[in-house]
Amino acid sequence: MQNQNMNQTGQQIPPNMQQNATISKNHGGHEIFDAHEVLAGIINMLDQYQMYEQHIQDSELKNIAQRQASFVTQTYNTIVEAFSTGQDPTVPTQQYKMTQNNDVVYGVKPGQPKKPNSSINQLSDQGLSAYMLGNTKSLSTLLAMTALEMTNPVIRRVIADSVPNFIELSYEIFLYQNKHGYYQVPQLMQQDMNQMLNGYTTVPQQGNTTH
Repeated sequence: MQNQNMNQTGQQIPPNMQQNATISKNHGGHEIFDAHEVLAGIINMLDQYQMYEQHIQDSELKNIAQRQASFVTQTYNTIVEAFSTGQDPTVPTQQYKMTQNNDVVYGVKPGQPKKPNSSINQLSDQGLSAYMLGNTKSLSTLLAMTALEMTNPVIRRVIADSVPNFIELSYEIFLYQNKHGYYQVPQLMQQDMNQMLNGYTTVPQQGNTTH
C-alpha cells in the first residue's frame, strides 16, 4: 500500500501541501463560490468607503465611516483566515458597538423631490450616508443567505456571527440619517396601529416544555 504522504511518482509530499490537500476537501463547491462572493462584496464596501470619505463633510458621519471601515477590515481578515485554513481564526468574530442612541424620529416632513445628481459636485452627506446604508444592508442579506449554504463548520459560524454586526452597522447609519431628516419614518394612524398590534395572540405550548 502506497504511503499516504507520497504522490504517484513516489516523491514525498511537503507538509504544507498535505495540509492544503486536506483543507481543500473541507469545503463544498457552492460554499467556495459563496465565500468568494462575500469576500469580494466586503472588498467592494471598503473600497467605496474610501471614496465616500473624501467627500463627506459632517465629522460625525466621517467618524462613523472610519470606525465601520476599521471594524469591517478586521471582519474581512477573520473570514479570509477561516476560509483559507478551515480552522478557528486567530482573531475571532468581534461585536460591533455603535455610538448612536436608539431614539427614532417618526413622521414625514415635506421636502424637495429627489433626483439623480448631475455632477459629482452635488454629492452630499445625505446621499453618501445612503450609499453606505446600501452597502451594509446588501452585505447583511448576502451573509445571511450564504451562511445557510456553508458546509465547513468554522467558516459557517464566522459568516453567521457576522450577520448581526452588519445589521448593527446598517442600524447605526439609519439612525444617523433619521436624526438629520434624511431617512423619514411614517407611521400608521393610532387606531390602525393598535388594530395591527393586537392582531395576534399567544397559545399554550404543547408537549414537554422542559429544556
